[in-house]
Amino acid sequence: MKISLLRTLNIVKVGFRSIARNKLRSALTILGIVIGVGCVIVTNGIGSGASISIQANINSLGANFIMVFPGAVTQGGARIFSAQSSLTEEDAKAIRAECPSVAYVSPGLRSGGQVVAGENNWATEIFGADVDWPFIRSWGLAKGTFFTEAEVKGAAKVAVLGNSVLLNLFPDSDPIGAIIRVKNVPFKVVGVLEKKGGSTMGNDQDDQIVIPYTTAMKRITGINRLGLVQVSAKSPEAIGDAMTEIKALLRQRHRIAPGQDEDFMMRSQEEIAATASETTKTLSVLLASIAVVSLVVGGIGIMNIMLVSVTERTREIGIRMAIGAKSRHVLAQFLLEAVTLSIVGGGIGVALGIGVSRLIARFAGWPVSVDPSSIAIAFGFSALIGIFFGFYPARKAAALDPIEALRYE
Repeated sequence: MKISLLRTLNIVKVGFRSIARNKLRSALTILGIVIGVGCVIVTNGIGSGASISIQANINSLGANFIMVFPGAVTQGGARIFSAQSSLTEEDAKAIRAECPSVAYVSPGLRSGGQVVAGENNWATEIFGADVDWPFIRSWGLAKGTFFTEAEVKGAAKVAVLGNSVLLNLFPDSDPIGAIIRVKNVPFKVVGVLEKKGGSTMGNDQDDQIVIPYTTAMKRITGINRLGLVQVSAKSPEAIGDAMTEIKALLRQRHRIAPGQDEDFMMRSQEEIAATASETTKTLSVLLASIAVVSLVVGGIGIMNIMLVSVTERTREIGIRMAIGAKSRHVLAQFLLEAVTLSIVGGGIGVALGIGVSRLIARFAGWPVSVDPSSIAIAFGFSALIGIFFGFYPARKAAALDPIEALRYE
């Protein structure tokens, strides 16, 4: 046992001595592994961070969120998009009254325009909504109040500001009670929404003004049709039932015959999340594939250098075998050198990957999340690369004939 331990320590000693003797060549050999492992860490971090950020943005849409949009109609076998929306205020009221799986409903329509407050003006989105809108979007108020049901019914000229609009129109003053002009129509500011941030589409959710949808119809757009209906199911489990109920109700109300396409579309929070997840997964696989190619290239570099090393040390191998070293000892020595180069490269690559990820998060502002499991996988994969690509040169060295090796010049 003692002899075996001494022989193992000697193999390790000789292997490290060989690596240290060719410092520049060893450094260049592990460079491919360093780059490959670093790429794995960075790409995984970017992919995970993007996934977390997208999921957070989707959750910011609201609780158990469902959106109903006007869609295309079928005429003569062709899908035609109508200039007039297929959704009405009565559709929204029917959804609220007749769909048991629905908790909140808000008719909605969008417009855009210039908003003026004193000497300040700002071009923003004007969104018409109902009193259920804050509950659907899970969006609280930073100050003031939301408009009431009475104000919706009376098409009152009241507005709730998003945070970005607040900063541009009232940078140094309290907006509550102030008068702003939306497309030259005076509105009283009654509240300010909490800061929400960007959406899944990359736009600023805080850059909007929310007004009663009835006011938007009569005072801003002059249109008596809805741009969308926002719905919240009673629970995550009820989203599917709610969508089924809404679909059946709207088909009935719009007199759509069996087998005929709907003139509306629905998207749930789950569908949006699934689509975003697939997109992120595709991006992550693409980036990981590039990183794996880098690792394979690094492994080929290790094999190449180890083959050169076997050729250079043929006489040394012959001497070792002549004084009692077995083929397995030579195999172990060269395999150890290859694995050592790979592991050292993996360790440096991990440190580089973490460092680059932090720099990207800090200076580029991209969401990055480095998972410890990705570090372990990348490090383990680098060791496997060393074993896989180091085995052939090690096997070649172990198969040398001692007599022929001693004759080698």
